[in-house]
Amino acid sequence: MARTPLSLDGVPQEVLEHIAYHTATSDFLGPPSALVPLICLNRHCYTQLSVAYNYHLYARIFHAKFDIAAPMRRFGPQKLGPEVLALELQRRCFYLKRLRAQEDARFTQISDDKLLQDLLFHMYLMMLENDGKNERQLREYGRIESWLQVYWFDDNGSSRSFQSILIEKWPPNDMQSSVSMWLFWFFMKSDDCYNSPSMMHILRIFALSAHQYHLSLYPWTDFLPYRPRSQSSTTTYYSEELHVEPAPLATPAILSFLTLVNKMAEDNAYPTSSNPSTYLPMKNNSLEWECEWGRCTSNQIHQIGGILSASFRPGSIEGVWEGFFTYTEFTAYASLLAGASPNILNKSMVVRHRQTWKLREHHLVDEGNITSVDGLGAGQSAPLSPGNCLRSYFPSECQIKEDRDGVYVQEPERHCNLHYRRASYTSNSGPAAPSVKDVIIIGEGHSAWGQFKLFGRVRPFDGFISLTKEYTDGDRGKWLYRGYLVGDINGILAGRWRDTFSPAEVPGYEGCFVMSRRR
Repeated sequence: MARTPLSLDGVPQEVLEHIAYHTATSDFLGPPSALVPLICLNRHCYTQLSVAYNYHLYARIFHAKFDIAAPMRRFGPQKLGPEVLALELQRRCFYLKRLRAQEDARFTQISDDKLLQDLLFHMYLMMLENDGKNERQLREYGRIESWLQVYWFDDNGSSRSFQSILIEKWPPNDMQSSVSMWLFWFFMKSDDCYNSPSMMHILRIFALSAHQYHLSLYPWTDFLPYRPRSQSSTTTYYSEELHVEPAPLATPAILSFLTLVNKMAEDNAYPTSSNPSTYLPMKNNSLEWECEWGRCTSNQIHQIGGILSASFRPGSIEGVWEGFFTYTEFTAYASLLAGASPNILNKSMVVRHRQTWKLREHHLVDEGNITSVDGLGAGQSAPLSPGNCLRSYFPSECQIKEDRDGVYVQEPERHCNLHYRRASYTSNSGPAAPSVKDVIIIGEGHSAWGQFKLFGRVRPFDGFISLTKEYTDGDRGKWLYRGYLVGDINGILAGRWRDTFSPAEVPGYEGCFVMSRRR
């Protein structure tokens, strides 16, 4: 009796898919290249296993190679079907291979700006949904650290920073620079040794040049900007056009610069070292980046009577914070504001001082028992009016009284007191807190300059924090601290301080600060 030749055509579909899945995922890193020979065996294997005919197989491979929990939370399972995940797998493999080959890292005359921007957006969004797998793919397969080193600090890097400084011009301050600086900070490691002079010089320029590299996409002077977002770009993400507007590069540049400052304790310009890992991002937990996701992807603008909770988690400021602030020589900074080139910063000393803050967060919640003079009825209590930006948005002559339950605020134009309740007395325990209408922060602290009081507000639509620092002993004056809380679980307060004597509409004397929660 003749024997029938063995053939894969007779293998059941589910068995063939099982073989294909384990072949594709036998190596976690990179594209499922091992699957290609199996697909190319014959027509039957191709029609059963190619991406054009089997979205379910490639959706399973996506689950094995990339993190999916955060996208499920943010988009919903209904928008992440097999076809969407299969196409996203193809897209990510394309970008990972470009990273590994260091495509786009160096500037050329034929560079494709749109392709580079899409690559950067994809890497950035992958880190905002990272639970471990995404970072491994980018770091171990894509070799993104090497790519970023070339992009930022190579003589011909695509950031054009080195070339700009060489001719005494300011490095570009655009969307690509913002995303790539966030990526640089995401991939910093505390045990790395960064010895590149150009790295320190470039980061110093971005961090200290407040008049060129702003903290926010909106003017810091505005508490309620009603203008629509104009700088957002779109990229294809999970088969949809996603509007992305990452925060400017100033914040990650400050975090990166001050992390490196901490690693240079032997340099006389940077005395008193502390643990640099304190200012590095938390890894392998996408819940850390829910507010950052909300800030960079939301197209909403603040409306009177509500807070954009996607950009700020109520209760996240409460507690004791430790860190430091830096300042440069006043004459050098004055020259900078007068039009000196960025290279002057490379010749000026940066001094740092430790400080400790003890902050209490207070919320205005809709309790249905206040009638305002703004035309809102009972149950629609309007927040405190926007005030002087040099006084952390508090209206002039308003009176604040704090007790154990919160603060009472009296605004001259109102017929009632506003009661802001202590964060610990409100029931807002998650990222969504629709009843919180406004956030006031009260606190105190100390530094080498003496004791001080702190008071401020959180800008509702993007989580921008402004704190007035008023020294209680000696003639140290008042200073304004502005910035963002970066991270939801192990958040870091980072930004800049400035003097309150210069008019708000002109650049003032500024420096950097960073604070982490006391462990």
